[in-house]
Amino acid sequence: MSNWFYDKAELRRTKSIQDGISYETEQRYRREGARLIIKIGSKMNLRYDTMATGVVYFHRFYMCHSFKQFPRFVTACCCLFLAGKVEETPKKCKDIIKTARSFLTEQQLATFNEDPKEEVLTLERILLQTINFDLQVDHPYVHLLKYAKALKGDKDKLNNMVQMAWTFINDSLCTTICLQWEPEVIAIALMFLAGKLSKFDVVDWEGRTSKHTRWWDMYVEDVSIELLEDICHQVLDLYLIPMPDTPQDSPPASPSLAPSTPLTGALTQSPAIVSPSIIPATAIAPSSSAPHLPMPRANSIPVMPMHSMPGPPGVTAMPVMPPMMPIPPQAMPYPPGAAAAYRTPFLTEPII
Repeated sequence: MSNWFYDKAELRRTKSIQDGISYETEQRYRREGARLIIKIGSKMNLRYDTMATGVVYFHRFYMCHSFKQFPRFVTACCCLFLAGKVEETPKKCKDIIKTARSFLTEQQLATFNEDPKEEVLTLERILLQTINFDLQVDHPYVHLLKYAKALKGDKDKLNNMVQMAWTFINDSLCTTICLQWEPEVIAIALMFLAGKLSKFDVVDWEGRTSKHTRWWDMYVEDVSIELLEDICHQVLDLYLIPMPDTPQDSPPASPSLAPSTPLTGALTQSPAIVSPSIIPATAIAPSSSAPHLPMPRANSIPVMPMHSMPGPPGVTAMPVMPPMMPIPPQAMPYPPGAAAAYRTPFLTEPII
């Protein structure tokens, strides 16, 4: 199977960027596609792992293809359709398209052409070829719960930390960190962030030995604080970006695939699939060319009131979430209430 990990330089040389789309615009298209998958999945009561798998497919697909060639809203529906079958929560293609209509404008729906179902089914074949039939996706959620069970300390603070880390994992789907690091590392990084913000200091854990200086050394070796902070800042940066109520317009199609060209024709025109670059785990390191602000102090973070929501397994629901959105200096706060618009549902069965 393929390893779908890229360094930051490769993320700036994608097919879309080579096709004339700026890096910032491509990142917006990724966010909008991911949020559409989550909105459709939430409305159809799909499990969080099904939606997460669909988003990962979406990010991987656009490492090999351009947003100009394949409209992101069609791709989003296709990725969710395939993820439903892989995660054994299948939904009919026509039902996914019907649900998508409630979130898209007429102009955006026009990218589905005259037969939306046929477009999605045809694109599914291209998607399968693109990801080399590498269908099984591992997510940070499982590792978060595994690590949390091993930590010792105040149960209420631990539950609050897990709730916050779970939320950060949900939101991280709108970034490209799933293309940069393994799910184990992502889970550790966002637990590290949640621990800082919820003031939960891990001082002891099950299975601790003299060679373990930090709790995550039991699971992943040679993970530095700098690497964790780099992941954390990529997620925190997401909260500084305004999110419109509806996705913005798609880019103009490239000459290789005009808007009126059905995907049935694109199936034979599609360029050869490019195998993703393989980045060994030992080579993963934060970019030295993009310095970050120091990690924020928990007591300097405002509390963001939110409606009571169910938490991850075994975590008590809270009417007010702990502080979770650090606001760096000279940065505008995220629009009130907008953050909840793209959060995936949580499990409610007690597991921890």
